[in-house]
Amino acid sequence: MNNSDNDIQLRPSPVFAFFKVLPIILCAICLLWLANRYFPMLIWLSVFGMLFGLYRYLFIRRVIYLVTPQYIRITRGIFFKQIDTVELFRVKDYIINESFLLQIFKLMDLLLKTTDPENPVLWLRGIPQSDIIDIIRERVLETRKHNQIVEIN
Repeated sequence: MNNSDNDIQLRPSPVFAFFKVLPIILCAICLLWLANRYFPMLIWLSVFGMLFGLYRYLFIRRVIYLVTPQYIRITRGIFFKQIDTVELFRVKDYIINESFLLQIFKLMDLLLKTTDPENPVLWLRGIPQSDIIDIIRERVLETRKHNQIVEIN
């Protein structure tokens, strides 16, 4: 049963992606200045740095976090896709991180600890601030109830 009305799709913010690649871009600009000033062959390293920064920006922006009533799916990649899926009843703990920079742009990082051996931690990075944690918590409880899963500590 796939009910897309209840699915929530999230992506990292463009501002988050920009700040993640900013150090790479600044290094490429410094190499460009050094190439202009001292050693012209460094221009190739600068071009490579700029292309790598563009690739990283696109890579971050293409990440898709899909939260359905049964599972969370994280899709990442440009040329080669990697799709991680974790059943919601496996989610154990929720942690929201909001650094100063994320707070300025009304973004957050959501860390989900799971009992899944392949994905013990799911990290939804640079998503807009919202009540997603409450929605996930409700869905986790509902799937545990539906699957008759009882947590034993």
